[in-house]
Amino acid sequence: MADRVEGVDGIRGLAALYVVMHHCWLLTFHGYPADTGPTWLGWLLYGHLAVVAFITVSGFSLAISPARKGWQLGGTGRFALRRAWRILPPYWAALAFSLVIAWTVIPQLHSGPPTGRSVLVYGLLLQDVVTAPIPNGAFWSIAVEAELYFLFPLLLLLRRRAGAVAVLAAVLVPVIAFGVLDPAAATANKLTWIAPQFAPLFAVGVLGAGVLAAGDRIRRLPWPWLAALAAAPVLVLIVANGSVWTVNHYYWIDLAVAPAIALLLAAVATGRPAPLVSLLNTGPMRSLGTFSYSLYLIHVPIVLVISRKLVGPYVAPGLPAFLVTFALAVPISVLAARLFAAVFEIPFQRYRSWAALRAAVQARLDELRASRSARAAARST
Repeated sequence: MADRVEGVDGIRGLAALYVVMHHCWLLTFHGYPADTGPTWLGWLLYGHLAVVAFITVSGFSLAISPARKGWQLGGTGRFALRRAWRILPPYWAALAFSLVIAWTVIPQLHSGPPTGRSVLVYGLLLQDVVTAPIPNGAFWSIAVEAELYFLFPLLLLLRRRAGAVAVLAAVLVPVIAFGVLDPAAATANKLTWIAPQFAPLFAVGVLGAGVLAAGDRIRRLPWPWLAALAAAPVLVLIVANGSVWTVNHYYWIDLAVAPAIALLLAAVATGRPAPLVSLLNTGPMRSLGTFSYSLYLIHVPIVLVISRKLVGPYVAPGLPAFLVTFALAVPISVLAARLFAAVFEIPFQRYRSWAALRAAVQARLDELRASRSARAAARST
């Protein structure tokens, strides 16, 4: 597709896989955000930062086509319909799957079984503004994503009329002011309620897509090194202060790490560093990226069932439980997500309307009937 950049799908896929691994850790070692597991597994604590990557990649990906067309969206209504078509079918299917697991096997930890209110709130993507028993702990970020779609046309308009600096000022100033004026809210680690710091992450991703329409002088800038320089201070802060401090300051960490992610996307979009781009463009990485949304949507109930029903009662707690959970949950989640995506995600990527989707399904059915008829004719001769 013209609006895809080689390597970006691989980044999205790796981020989704990391979230799965993070939840394997989270359901095994208790006391989060304290690091109660082996030191060498400490890097798995920071699943939230994968969501930061998702949001930044989302802004980047959505802005690829507008950036190449003078930051023109091509119609707000058309954009809204395309986003709904792409996001809602797999989300609603994952919601149904999560509700079944929560009602029949095990509900989400730290939340009661979902209710009718949960169905309504989560079905309408209102979970970040209205509380309800949680059917799936990963769904909070889908609501954030939906909220940012309303911001996207305004960001493009501001970029087109006033430039990149104006975009950054418009999203950063109120978010920084909120964090300074209400430090308690800014340092809270919450899975619900609006997260204002995600607006700048999304906007930075949008602006990063401008590299695709830039001249050679801009494209030749040392984007990989700039990304490394932007990431280094954040990594130092995380290592120096530890997991508890980091999680309690995600509001500011998110804002600090977003430029590094956007610069990395710019680097990959310009084909650098070549070894990384080659890795991200391998078949498995591209394939993982195509169903990363499905993996993110359905993995939490799967990991929970494996951790609490299949591993917990039979395996010693701590590292043995983690290793068995990891060995089961990661491949099962990936396989289940691939099958789920084949029905609820990939068809909606390939076909952009009900008419096109119905025609594709009918063509496939006709093909199967013809194949069966040919086999029957061959057996009768």
